[in-house]
Amino acid sequence: MNIDLSPEAAEYGREALRALEAAGGDRLVQRAEEAPWSREKVLAPVLREIGAWELAPREDADDLEAAAALCRSAGYWAVAYPVAERLARPAGLDADGLLVVDDTAPEAAVAGLGLRWAAVTADGRRSDAVARPPDAPPRTSAFVTGLDLRPIDEDGARDVALGLVLPCWTLLGMLDRAIDLTRAHVLVRRQFGKPLAEQQGVQFQLTDAEVERSGVEMLARYTLWSVQAGLPEALDDALALRLAAVEAAEAVFRTAHLLHGAVGFCDETALSWVSRYSQPLRRLPWGPSATRDRLTRQIGRRGLTGLFRDTEVTA
Repeated sequence: MNIDLSPEAAEYGREALRALEAAGGDRLVQRAEEAPWSREKVLAPVLREIGAWELAPREDADDLEAAAALCRSAGYWAVAYPVAERLARPAGLDADGLLVVDDTAPEAAVAGLGLRWAAVTADGRRSDAVARPPDAPPRTSAFVTGLDLRPIDEDGARDVALGLVLPCWTLLGMLDRAIDLTRAHVLVRRQFGKPLAEQQGVQFQLTDAEVERSGVEMLARYTLWSVQAGLPEALDDALALRLAAVEAAEAVFRTAHLLHGAVGFCDETALSWVSRYSQPLRRLPWGPSATRDRLTRQIGRRGLTGLFRDTEVTA
C-alpha cells in the first residue's frame, strides 16, 4: 500500500495552483460573487487549459491522483466552481458532473452554471438533476440551490465513494489555506510589543489546528488509494474521510477566526472568503451529525479497516 501521490500528480497540483493564481487567485471567488454569470466564462477556460477535463479518474489511477491534486489546488483558492463534481462525472450517462445528494432535500453549489448533472444518493440511487433558479444571492447562498431530480434506472453504488472523496480534497485545500493565512497573520500581528506567534497559547492553538489538518490529509491519501484499488470497503472509507474532514474544518476555521479576531470576518481578508465558501462542502450532502449517522449505519459493528483496522463502532 502506497498512499503518497505520485510525483507527477503532485507536480500537476502545483501547476494547477500556479495557473489559478495567475488567473486571479483570491479575486476568482470575489469576481464570481460580484458577477455570478462569469463563473463558467472565467474558470472553465483555465481548467481546460491545464487539461482538467481530459483526466479520467474512474479509468486511470494516475488520473485519479491528479484529479485529487487539482481539487486541492482549487480549494486553496476557494474557487467557486464545482471542480470535484465535474471530475467525478459518471460513466455511461450524458452528464457533465456528479453530485452526491441527500435523498430528502437535495442541494448543491451549482447555481447558474447551465451544466448537465447526475445525482446519486448514499444508497446508490441515480437521478438526472436540474438546478433550480437560486432564491438567494451568492453572498448568502454560496451558489447553493435546490435540485429537481428525475430517477433513472441505473445503479450508482460505485459512484458514491468517488463522489464523496474528491470534494474532501477540495476541502483539504481550504484547510491548507486557512492554516497558511493564520500562520502569516500571527507572525505580523503584534500584541504587548511582540508578534502573536511568540505567545505560547497561540502556538498551542495553531499546533492543534495543524494536527487536525494533517490528519485529514493522511486519511484523504488513504481513501484515495482505497477507491483507486476498488476495495469493497471504499464507501466506508469515504464516509470516514468526510466525517473527519468536516470535523477538522470546524476546528481549523474556529482557530483561524479566533486568532484573526474580528478582521477574519471582513471581506478585506482572504480568510473570510475561504471560510464562507467552505460552508457548502461542510454541510452538503450532510453535516457532521448526519455523516456520522450514515457512517455508523454503513459499517454497523464491524468497524473500519485500513488505517482504522481493529476499531469497533459501538453506537
